[in-house]
Amino acid sequence: MIDHITLIVSDYEKSKRFFLAALEPLGYRVVMELTRAQIPQLPVEATVGLGVGGKPDLWIRTGDGAIAPTHIAFAAESHTAVEAFHRAALAAGAKDNGPPGPRPHYHPGYYGAFVLDPDGYNIEAVCHREAE
Repeated sequence: MIDHITLIVSDYEKSKRFFLAALEPLGYRVVMELTRAQIPQLPVEATVGLGVGGKPDLWIRTGDGAIAPTHIAFAAESHTAVEAFHRAALAAGAKDNGPPGPRPHYHPGYYGAFVLDPDGYNIEAVCHREAE
């Protein structure tokens, strides 16, 4: 099981706003934000940890060099939450990369939605329950 992941982004504040808005329907909040003033050895000026229930599992920070986008899927409790994620992400500036709906080619209960974030990361919300 993965405990947390860090995304390297090109624009810290823009990505922070995007992920807060897009993941709000899934219960994500800022859990902590760390700065170089607090931790002198921090390799960047700031990093933010987002999560549910007080534990950060998604960290965002800037980095040097090119961004190599990847795919990250967030668990959703319901089809409604997947749909709310998709709407919120689009409203926050994401590009649609697959509207909410069943994906039976993965398995019969797979219901997901995909967007591209400001850096081109393929961000998904998925519910693994049969139709509601």
